[in-house]
Amino acid sequence: MSQSISRRRKPMADINVVPYIDVMLVLLVIFMVTAPMFNQGVQVDLPQAPSDPIKEFMEQDEPFIVSVDQLGKIYVNKGSNPERPMSLGEFRQLAPGMLAQEPTKQAYVKGDQNVVYGRVVEVMVALQQAGVPSVGLISQPETDS
Repeated sequence: MSQSISRRRKPMADINVVPYIDVMLVLLVIFMVTAPMFNQGVQVDLPQAPSDPIKEFMEQDEPFIVSVDQLGKIYVNKGSNPERPMSLGEFRQLAPGMLAQEPTKQAYVKGDQNVVYGRVVEVMVALQQAGVPSVGLISQPETDS
């Protein structure tokens, strides 16, 4: 009897981590595939200007940004479809509703450097008519080339 008691297996204290590594690698692949999809926005060739970053812009969660591309199409980063272009008339109708939730929020305009300057001014005027207290312009920092 004493031999059968001493032959019992001791409990194993090691944890099998192989399944956890497999799960981690699967999650890594999923995040690598979906990460490019999170980069939303409209491609705008911003003009370069020597300026410092705006502190308020860096501190805001998601500022209200209106983009005007090279063809003069208007895009808004808020709303149901930020990649859908809209006309100036549509923008004038929708802007007050989009800004009504945060009336003190500052708005920024990203105008392509090749767009007609008057189009950017029209967007800025529409924002001011919608009740935006302050409209800022976004530019690209100068590069030494």
